[in-house]
Amino acid sequence: MSDTRPRVLAESEKITINLGVVDLGQIDLLVQEGFYSNRTDLIRTAIRNQLATHGDALRNTVARRTLVVGLQDYGRSELEAARDAGERLRIQALGLVRIAEDVTPELAREAIESIAVLGVLQASPKVKAALAGRIH
Repeated sequence: MSDTRPRVLAESEKITINLGVVDLGQIDLLVQEGFYSNRTDLIRTAIRNQLATHGDALRNTVARRTLVVGLQDYGRSELEAARDAGERLRIQALGLVRIAEDVTPELAREAIESIAVLGVLQASPKVKAALAGRIH
């Protein structure tokens, strides 16, 4: 029996970090003192502050690399249109790229020249395998 429910787009990705015991203790102290609601709150705040600090550099890099920021969806019809027009897509994104479940590995190979995603690539395992040498 297969699950036919649509896949829910995750609002976030889980990461794992290693911290020294002193750093972790200091984080716990700030949480105990009420500066942050929990460890995750402090870490998210610290990351957002660093991203804001480097905002100009990020914007310049995005513009220079011609990256699409946010979500890019590629379905069967878009890839068939590119293939039929003799085009091969060079996908460059910062965020999330989704290749629809109805895209076959063959169509993906025919229509996609390369994929560079700073973030997350969602595609079936077969499509990812078909594009393995083209994902950077």
